[in-house]
Amino acid sequence: MAHHYLKSSPETCHWGYFDAKLKPALVIKSGDEVTVETLSGAPEAIPTDPRFEIPPELHEVHAKCERTIPGHILTGPIAIEGAVPGDVLEVKILDIALRQNWGYNLIRPLSGALPTDFDEMRLLHIPLDREKMVGTMPWGVDLPLKPFFGVMGVAPIPGWGRITSIVPRSMGGNLDNKELVPGASLFLPVFTEGALFSCGDGHGVQGDGEVCVTAIETALKGRFAFSLHKGLGLTYPRAETPTHYITMGMDPSLDQCAVMALRDMIVLLGEKRGLSREDAYTLCSLAADLRVTQAVNVSKGIHCMIAKSAVHGA
Repeated sequence: MAHHYLKSSPETCHWGYFDAKLKPALVIKSGDEVTVETLSGAPEAIPTDPRFEIPPELHEVHAKCERTIPGHILTGPIAIEGAVPGDVLEVKILDIALRQNWGYNLIRPLSGALPTDFDEMRLLHIPLDREKMVGTMPWGVDLPLKPFFGVMGVAPIPGWGRITSIVPRSMGGNLDNKELVPGASLFLPVFTEGALFSCGDGHGVQGDGEVCVTAIETALKGRFAFSLHKGLGLTYPRAETPTHYITMGMDPSLDQCAVMALRDMIVLLGEKRGLSREDAYTLCSLAADLRVTQAVNVSKGIHCMIAKSAVHGA
C-alpha cells in the first residue's frame, strides 16, 4: 500500500463536470491511500473580510480552469490501475478536515425545494472554528460541524460525454449524503478504464434535504483508501457505515427515488443474509429507514438505511 497526496491546483481540478475523456491527475494501485485537497465556490462567493483564509490556489483555479457548464470545482480524476467497466470501486473515507475558517450558504431564487418562495439572492459567510468544530450562525447559535464531501464519483459512461456535476447519477457525483463521513465506504460501479474518481463540494454540515440548494459550503481535505472489487455486479451506488447498509435512488421524482432505493435494499438483503424477496420486503418495512438525501439537484435523492444488527443479529 502506498500513500499519495493530491493538491488542488489548475492542473488537478476540473470545474463543473465529469467526463470519461479527462486525463488522470494521479494514477494509483488498488489498496492505495490518497489525501485529496478540494476547493469550494465561484469568485462571487469569496469573502472580502480579511479574517477569512482563502486557499492560495483558489484564484488561480478560477482563472485557469474553464467552466464549460455549471457545477462544482472537483479535484481529480484519480485512476486506479486495472479498473475496467463492470468492476466496483470501494472508496473508504478515512479522514476529513477543514481547509479554511469559513464557509458560505446561498439562497438562489427559482431553485431549491421552495423555488418561488424567496425572490432575492442571499449569500452568508459563516465563520468556522476548527478547534471547537462549530459554525457560528448570524443569529448567535454555534452549529456543530460534521464535514463530508457532497460530490464523490467516477467517470460516466463514455458515450454520455461531458456531464454536469450537479445531477447525481449511476456514477455517483452530487450525492449530498451526510452519512458519508469517516468510517463509511462508498461503492461505485466502474464505467470506464481506470474508474477516474473525482471529489469536491465540501460541506461543513448539512441537513437531509439540503433544501435551499447549499449546505455550509467549504474547502475540505480528505483521506481515502481505494479498493477494486471484481464480480460484485453493482450498477448503482451503495454505501456502508460501521453500523448500517445504505442503498440509493436518484430521480426527479422522490417517489421513484424511494422505489429505486427500496428495490436495491431488497437485493442487498438477499446478498447479505440470503433472504427471499418477500422476507426482505418485510424486514425493510420493520427496520429500514427511507431518508431524503437531497431535494434540489434536478434528480432528487432517497437513501434507504438498515442497521447491520437488524440483518445479522446483535
